[in-house]
Amino acid sequence: MNPDMHDPIFVEFLNKNAGNAAVDVVERLWKSKKPLKDEDIAEKTGLRVTEVRTILNRLHYRGIANYQKVRDEKTGWYTYTWIVEKKRLIELIVAELCEAKERLEKERAMQENYTLFVCKAGCTEMPFEIAAEYNFKCPECGKDLICLNPKNVKKALDKKIEKINKQIEKLQKIK
Repeated sequence: MNPDMHDPIFVEFLNKNAGNAAVDVVERLWKSKKPLKDEDIAEKTGLRVTEVRTILNRLHYRGIANYQKVRDEKTGWYTYTWIVEKKRLIELIVAELCEAKERLEKERAMQENYTLFVCKAGCTEMPFEIAAEYNFKCPECGKDLICLNPKNVKKALDKKIEKINKQIEKLQKIK
């Protein structure tokens, strides 16, 4: 199954790790039945060869793209052909999603154990004890701190966690 490389899961990950045009490069490699030369990728995507090489090197650093180097006996020049490591790409995205899920679960646990206060301007968030030390005023901007409704926050966090679970499930179906 070929995933949609323009799915926000892929776009966000690839943009962050290899640049804004990485989606197009990975999409070409993913759909290709054979390894591609960087020049061919550049031609098909409309990018400059140097941009494609930069993206490929960033992907290679993360283990997402690999190359084979062949020397032309006549000219002495090397030709590089590239493939995308589909399994590695999925593994890295799933690992990143699992980390995000873990952070959200820790935040949810904190919500259950503490009464949290947040600055009206959004500067900071702190438990009751610390908010009381600051007389319920933001230490950064001086505005009032308001109590967060733990039910609403927990509900929002549960929604985010569920969304991540669905994304992980979707990615694990891709081969």
